[in-house]
Amino acid sequence: MRSHQRISTRSPATNKRHDIPEGTGLENGLVVSTHGRHCFVETADGRRLICHPRGKKSEVVVGDRVNWHLTQEGSNEGVIVNIEERRNLLYRQDEWRSKSFAANLDLLLMWIAVEPVFSEAQLTRALIAAEVAGIRPCVVLNKTDLPGTDVARERLLPYRAMGYEVIELSLKHQGEAAKEIILPMLRGRATLVLGPSGAGKSTLINTLAPHARAEVGEISLALNSGKHTTTHSTWYWVEGEATSAAENRAAVIDSPGFQEFGLHHVTPVQLAHLMPDIAKHATDCRFANCTHRQEPGCGVQTAVQKGEISAMRISLYTALFDELSQTRW
Repeated sequence: MRSHQRISTRSPATNKRHDIPEGTGLENGLVVSTHGRHCFVETADGRRLICHPRGKKSEVVVGDRVNWHLTQEGSNEGVIVNIEERRNLLYRQDEWRSKSFAANLDLLLMWIAVEPVFSEAQLTRALIAAEVAGIRPCVVLNKTDLPGTDVARERLLPYRAMGYEVIELSLKHQGEAAKEIILPMLRGRATLVLGPSGAGKSTLINTLAPHARAEVGEISLALNSGKHTTTHSTWYWVEGEATSAAENRAAVIDSPGFQEFGLHHVTPVQLAHLMPDIAKHATDCRFANCTHRQEPGCGVQTAVQKGEISAMRISLYTALFDELSQTRW
């Protein structure tokens, strides 16, 4: 299993930490969903209420620990005064804007499937983002009852070789057995489930947290928003886990599907260190500033020629390096 240490990069949010003085009326809370200028905060006793971040710009994301107070006596809405310091933050950074998924994560469950065929480029980008944040990733291949399983399994061999944990299952056909495969790794952790549309992510969430649909309906009612689709990350306690000892509670965070996963918070120089198979051979290069593309004496290119790095992986590295090397205005 790979160990993960956070890499220093630019962050789209300023982290703050404030101890709560006695008599201020401030309470601690957990952000469980965000909706534009509104968010839902769960209190220490399990209540959930709408809160509004102070100031014009909202930096609050799901998983944040916050300090808040009621807008006025007897109100059922609150104001977030500050955000406690984050352990980590998983986000994507496009050329012009960033999109945060969640903060204070213990595990990233990268949920892909045999069908629709998963994108190695998107998988690689998500794993790099996890490496940057120092979050443990686990790749889950769903729908292994389908005919394309052998091909999908072969495509994931390089990731197993790199030390990434890869789990195979068929959520639809295995039912409770599949749940028992997943549940042990979730206990005591806040887990973000990330993956493309159609991979069975919603089925997983509804299996682990059958109350999820009801909670979505309550959010829509509270926000007056009508029918709700997954356009924002949402925190759910796994059924039967919310009443267990605090250190064993399991939470899953559902996230919207994505088409793009920008990594503009990563520099070209950092990239090789964030791709384990490239990093393994980068120390064998003749030149310290080798970019691993066409320099003589490149340990990475030698490994490619020997078949120790797959053609797909070096192609992904080269494309990402070129993308991140473009001038940023």
